[in-house]
Amino acid sequence: MRLWWLIGSLAVALAIGVLTLQVPRPAGADAARTNFSTVRAIADVNAVAQRPHPVGSPEHARVQAYLIQRMTALGLQVSTQTGPLSPRAIRRLSAEGGDPAAADFSVTNLIGVLPGRNPALPAVAVMAHYDTTPHSPGAADDSTGVAAALETVRAIRARGPADRTLVIVLTDGEELNLDGARVFWSDHILRDRIGAVINLEARGGGGRAMMFETGRGNSQTIALFGDAAVRATGGVTSNSLAVFVYRVMPNGTDFTIPARRGVQGMNFAFIGRPEQYHAPASTPDMLDHGSVQHIGAQALETADALLRAEALPEATSDVVYGDVFGRFIIHYPPVVGWLLWGVAAGLLGVAGALARKRAGLTAAEVGRGMVDGLWVLTAGLVLTHAVRLAGGPLSSRAESADAYYTLLARLPWLEAGVALAVLALLLAVLGGRARPDRRVSAGALTALTLLPAFHLVTGDFSVPTIVATAAGVIAIGLSLAPQWAARTVWGGWTGLIALVLVLAAAAQAAAPEAAFLFQWPALLAAVAAVAAAALNPGLTRPAALAPIAVVAALGGGWLIALAHPVFLGIGMDLPGALILLGLPGLMLIRPLSPEQAVARRVLMVALAILVLGAGLSAYAQIAEPMVAAGTA
Repeated sequence: MRLWWLIGSLAVALAIGVLTLQVPRPAGADAARTNFSTVRAIADVNAVAQRPHPVGSPEHARVQAYLIQRMTALGLQVSTQTGPLSPRAIRRLSAEGGDPAAADFSVTNLIGVLPGRNPALPAVAVMAHYDTTPHSPGAADDSTGVAAALETVRAIRARGPADRTLVIVLTDGEELNLDGARVFWSDHILRDRIGAVINLEARGGGGRAMMFETGRGNSQTIALFGDAAVRATGGVTSNSLAVFVYRVMPNGTDFTIPARRGVQGMNFAFIGRPEQYHAPASTPDMLDHGSVQHIGAQALETADALLRAEALPEATSDVVYGDVFGRFIIHYPPVVGWLLWGVAAGLLGVAGALARKRAGLTAAEVGRGMVDGLWVLTAGLVLTHAVRLAGGPLSSRAESADAYYTLLARLPWLEAGVALAVLALLLAVLGGRARPDRRVSAGALTALTLLPAFHLVTGDFSVPTIVATAAGVIAIGLSLAPQWAARTVWGGWTGLIALVLVLAAAAQAAAPEAAFLFQWPALLAAVAAVAAAALNPGLTRPAALAPIAVVAALGGGWLIALAHPVFLGIGMDLPGALILLGLPGLMLIRPLSPEQAVARRVLMVALAILVLGAGLSAYAQIAEPMVAAGTA
């Protein structure tokens, strides 16, 4: 019975995804001197993150003195660099209750140098910022980065001298306008000697640390990173989709400044436990120690590899890359994406020919399967938008910074709600999307589309609103034509593979760094389709169902592990991103559609899951009530 294969593959996929997302166990004080130890690093977090220490505060001066003492004790050649606060930073600090005059309208960077054996070689910099916002002790943002940098120095010294010089740059004023980084990269004597940068950040208080940004032309950088970071405790989390998305976003960190100068490097951060971002709750006790281990171990291994490299990475061309379950990284030139696409398309052709001969597959059925996929995309965009709005406004419509931080605190509830909505939609297709009365489906989608349409009429021309409205119109039309729904499992499966390959081709042409999101699952599905068509086109025997279930479990687990950081990163305003990951997931499990005898039950389960998802999203407003502006 295919239903049990479906349940089993979904359960295993969830287990794989959850395990992949786990942080490593923190290393204790008894860890080898050459390894990163969270216990050793936490001592510095405890000392730095006792209270908020924004620029100009007495606590800021205390932290500054402590860090100078610690850097000196580690054997670094320590110096300070002072530069002016920008007008924007002065305005922001004043608005947040700080005192720019107490800081003499300036920022003070702390620089530590560990000389290499060959001072003529380009140096390697590790950056983190030591200032905080006025309301947060900043245990994660960015005391963890500071502590990780210091522990990295200790471990590298224990590993023995390197040819290259290590420069530790603890910047000031990052929370205001990246002012410390601007000052350092504008006129510090060391700036032109630095050939690679590692920056450490956080937006939250836990989760796996991701390497989410590189300099442009990152081929050599990723090759080095792929070899080095997998040695870190807990492995590595990174992919070119994150790099691509971050480049088009308006956000910035200290790494933004050297990256604009063409310096190669890597930017690391963890973004789990988002309720701690810039919050009073960001204390050492609330910090996820596994996250400290993960970001610190990656920083250490990457910095050590750079310091001992014969040549530092240079800007060449960007590559497509992604980690596989956090264990290793696959990377290749963008043009290889077309080769992968061609192989997947060829395999789909073989599977289609076999299924046509042995299972009666027709071109019309493949077309209906593609329409099913289009319905999932469009209905999913409007559905995820509606479920997300049940938890509060988009951040672009937040009335204050306090409201934005409240929305961040709601993210876990919103993620659960949107993820369940996507699962419900996938089950609706497996149960037969044409089975319910078309007037019911179209009416429900019409009601959901009215919400973004209303915002559109009132002048909200944001991308999520426009996309959700347009998608709703298309989904309503497709719902009114149930005759276009796939009637066979093979039609639904091959049609979905074909649609995903269309999306892969579009992504390969427009944004090849993101195309792997569709290419890799499509290749897996096409291999499974050939095997199934050859072994058991009726899809009734374990000989065919077992390989399909294995592919669905592995591919689904990989997609789940990818979906979590995607939602934390952009899901607050773009919840529809999860349906782009859900579509390849549906493609992988489509041949496990249950028999007609239990289809109605699957639809009822889908409806219950959808109601639960919407309820969880709405409950976020109770769990994390909106704070009135100025009361935080």
